[in-house]
Amino acid sequence: MATGETGFDDVSFDLISVQYHSLKGGHDYGQYARDARNAGENEIAEFFEQVMAEDSERARRCHEFLTRIGQTSKAGPAVR
Repeated sequence: MATGETGFDDVSFDLISVQYHSLKGGHDYGQYARDARNAGENEIAEFFEQVMAEDSERARRCHEFLTRIGQTSKAGPAVR
């Protein structure tokens, strides 16, 4: 398995990256939903909430995959 410059294998790094961006997006989308509701745009607020739920599910799946590959000793800093 290829190891990137971070010391983590590429798949672990990729999953961590997707998880981070999903969680960050979810945080931001919560504010967008509040902004839309405050503007009386309930349909748009519901859209942002749907996107937030999708990102939450994406982050959860990344966590499952990271747990699985961690159990097979493929995750974590590479031994050099």
